[in-house]
Amino acid sequence: MNQPRSPDESLADPPDDAGQSVRNWPEYVLRGVPALIAYFDPDLNVRYANEPPRRWLGVAPEGLAGRAVAELLDEASAARAIEALQAALGGQPRTVDGVLFAGRAHRYMHASFQPDADAQGRVHGVFAVFIDITERHALELKLRESEQRFFGAFQHAAVGMALVRPDGRFLRVNEAVCRMLGYSEEEFLTLSIADVTHPDDYGNDLAQIEQMLEGRTDAYQMEKRNLHKDGHVVHFQLSTSLVRDEHGKPLYFVSQVEDISQRKQYEEALFRERELAEVTLNSIGDAVIAADLELRVTSLNPIAEGLTGWTAAEARGRLMDEVFRLRDARTGTALENPLRAAIERNAIVDLEGKAVLLHRNGFETPIEDSSAPIHDHAGHAIGGVLVFRDVSETRALALKMIHLTQLDTLTGLPNRSQMQGPIEQAVATARRRQQRCALLYIDIDHFKQINDQHGPANGDRVLRAFAQQLRQALHDDDLLCRHHGDEFVVLLPQVEAPGQAASVAQRLIAHGERTTVAGLPELVLHMSVGISLCPDDAADADELLRNADSAMYEVKVGGRHSYRFFTASMNERASLRRRIEAELRLAIAREQLSLHYQPKVDAIDGRIVGAEALLRWYDADGSERYPPEQFVAVAEDVGLIVPIGAWVLHEACSQADVWHREGMGVPIAVNVSSLQFQHATFLAELQAVLANCALDPALLELELTERTVMAGGDATIALLQRIKRCGVRLSLDDFGTGYCSLSYLKHFPVDALKIDRAFVRDVESDPDTAAITQAIIAMASSLAKTVVAEGVETEAQADYLRTAGCEQLQGFLFGAPMTATAFGKLLAEQHLRRWASDSP
Repeated sequence: MNQPRSPDESLADPPDDAGQSVRNWPEYVLRGVPALIAYFDPDLNVRYANEPPRRWLGVAPEGLAGRAVAELLDEASAARAIEALQAALGGQPRTVDGVLFAGRAHRYMHASFQPDADAQGRVHGVFAVFIDITERHALELKLRESEQRFFGAFQHAAVGMALVRPDGRFLRVNEAVCRMLGYSEEEFLTLSIADVTHPDDYGNDLAQIEQMLEGRTDAYQMEKRNLHKDGHVVHFQLSTSLVRDEHGKPLYFVSQVEDISQRKQYEEALFRERELAEVTLNSIGDAVIAADLELRVTSLNPIAEGLTGWTAAEARGRLMDEVFRLRDARTGTALENPLRAAIERNAIVDLEGKAVLLHRNGFETPIEDSSAPIHDHAGHAIGGVLVFRDVSETRALALKMIHLTQLDTLTGLPNRSQMQGPIEQAVATARRRQQRCALLYIDIDHFKQINDQHGPANGDRVLRAFAQQLRQALHDDDLLCRHHGDEFVVLLPQVEAPGQAASVAQRLIAHGERTTVAGLPELVLHMSVGISLCPDDAADADELLRNADSAMYEVKVGGRHSYRFFTASMNERASLRRRIEAELRLAIAREQLSLHYQPKVDAIDGRIVGAEALLRWYDADGSERYPPEQFVAVAEDVGLIVPIGAWVLHEACSQADVWHREGMGVPIAVNVSSLQFQHATFLAELQAVLANCALDPALLELELTERTVMAGGDATIALLQRIKRCGVRLSLDDFGTGYCSLSYLKHFPVDALKIDRAFVRDVESDPDTAAITQAIIAMASSLAKTVVAEGVETEAQADYLRTAGCEQLQGFLFGAPMTATAFGKLLAEQHLRRWASDSP
C-alpha cells in the first residue's frame, strides 16, 4: 500500500506514484484548468490535487496531503464519493452529479472517477475530475421551473390548447381540449388533425397550415367544425401560430381553441328567427312598412308593395310620405302619417277616422292602420313599423264570418248562438197570445260508439245524414238547431196540446231510424227526446231549454230510444245527476271506488266455485255514498264508464291472481258495460291486463248483457270469438229480460247464462215464471252452457233451482257482496276444510 505524503510535502508537482496520466501533464495545465483534478490512492487518500480546491473547500493545497475523502466532505457527499471511488478502484468508471462540497463551498459538481491502471490492468489509484456546474445547474433549475409554469398554465388553461407536429399529429393537449372532444390525453397523442376535423372543413384547415409551413403567414384564425369522440359536431374558434428553431426549421404549431357550439346554436336560432320573421312578413295578409327615425323606408313586405305600388327596392331610403300617402276618405285632404306620432310619443298609434291609401298609380284603397316604435336592447327608439290592411276585403270577410257564426258548419243548421233569439220570441208570443210552444231536446243514443268504431269522419257523415232526416220530419215554421255534438233542439213555435209535441217526437224518432250512410250498412240510430212546454213547464227560454234537457236525461236513465215530457220532479234528479258527476270525478282521482265480491256456490254441495266483482262507492266511515245503479248510470252518460271499467278489470284480475297464487283460485266474473265493450281499445286493454298480472285467463269471466251482444251484429260475434281465443270465459247477464233471439244464441261463444233475479224471486209463486225458468235451464243444458241463478235469498228458491238443474247459485242466502279480505277468508276456510277431509 502506498504511504501517504507528509504534511510538509508540496502538491504543486504530482508525486511519482500519482499515475502516468498526471505525471505527463504540464504544470501550467494542471494549475490553469477550471476544475479540481485529484489523484486518490487505494486507501482513498488524496495523493495529488491542483489549485482550485482553495476556492471550493477553503483548504490550501498543501493541507490536502494524505487527507482522506471523509475528512474533506460532509457525511452525505463523502458517502457518494467513496462509493464512486471504490467502483473505480474495482475498474469501473463512475460519474456523480450533485452537491459534493458542504459548508461554505456548497457547490454543485459533476465528478468523474477513472481507474489508473498499468499495462497489466492493475489499478494503482483513481483519477478524479470535479467540474463546478453550480451556475449551470441553477440555470437548469430556472429553466425547468419556467417550463413547469408554462406547462401548468398550458394544462389548466380555460381555453383549449394543443401542440401539433408539422406532420399534423398531436404532440401535447391540455385538459380543456380533452373535455371539448371527449378524448383522453393518451388517445389524443395517437391522433392527427385529420382524425378530429370535420371532413368538409379539413381542406381549408390544411391549406392554412401549408401557408404557415411555407413561410407566407405566421398565424391564422378560423372557425371550424371538429368531431367529438361520440360523433357529434363541436364548433371551434381556432387560433394557430408556428414555432421555429434558431435556424427557422418548423418545430410545432401552437393552437388555441374555444368551443363556440353554443354561440353557433344561438346564431342558427337567430337566423331561423329572422328567416321566420321574413317569411311571416312576406306571407301574412297585412301590409308592413318599416322606417328609421328619419321616417325613411327600410323595408316593405309584398302586401305593402301591392297596396302602395312601390317595390321594396324602389322604396328603400325614400321618405314615408312619398311612399305611404294618406287621404281623408270624405274630404280628400292629406292626413299626417301615424308613424311619426308613434315615434314621437314612443307608443302605439292607430289611424283615426276613415282613411284611404293613395296608390302610386292614383287609385284609392280604404285601409285600417296601426303604428308602433321599434326599440333597441336599451329601450331607445330606433325606428318604427306601420301595419295596415285593405278594409274593403276585411269588411267582406267580416260579413261572411258573421254569417258563418250563425250556422253550424257541419250540418248547415242554425247553431246554438242563433237558437236563443227564436226561443225567446216564441216564449213571448205564447205568453202574449196565451198559447203553447214546445222545445224538444234530442240526443243520439250511444253516438260515441259510432265515432269509436268507424272514426270521427264517418261520425260527421252520420250527423249530416241524421240532420237531414230530422229536417224532413218537421214543418217549415219549426226550427231545428244543432245544439252541441250529437245533440239537437227543435222549437215548435205553436202547439195546440201536449199530444201534438208527442206526435212530433214520435215522427222524429222514426225518421232518425231511417238514417243511412254509404259504407255503414248496419247503422241503426236511436235517440232520446225530452219535451218541455211553455208556459206549462217554463216561463223563459233558458228554463225551457234546461227542462227539456232534464226530460231527455230521464229518457236516458229509463232505457233510451223514447221521449218523455218534463215534470217538476225531474229538476231534483237532474240536480242529483250533476252532483253525482262532480263527486264521481273526484272519487276517481282520489281512488275512493272499491270492489266487493259476492260468492257463487255449487248448487249441489254449496262449495264456493266463483265470485262476481261488484263496484261500490263508500265513504270513509263505511257508509254507502251512492248505490251502483245511480252512479254507474251517470258514469255511462258522461263517458266515465270506460276508464272506470278498465280499472275494475285490472283490479279484479290482480286480486284473482293473488288468490290463485295462494292455491285458492276461483273464477272471478266482471261486469262489462256496453260502452266499454264496444270501445275500440277494449280487447287490447284486456290482453294487457292478462299479460301484466300473469292471471290464468280461465279464472276471468266477463258478464255481458243481452243488449250488448245483440247490438253489434257480426262485429260483436267476431269480438267475442277473439276474447274466447284469449281463454277468457263469457256469460250472458240478466238472461231472459232482453231480446236475445234463441236462433242467435247458438252463435254466441258464451259459456254461461245468468238467470235474472226477477225470475228467481217469483219462481215459487208464479207458474209462468217457473215455466220460463225451467225452459231457460233446459235450453242452456242442451247447448252445454252453465246456468247461474242470481238473487237467491231463500232455501225454497235454492231447492227449486237445484231440482230444476241449475248448476250455480248466487245471492244473499250464500253471502252478500264483501270486501276482498272477507272473501279471501271464506276461500281460506274452504281450503282448510278440503285439506282436512283429504287427510288420512
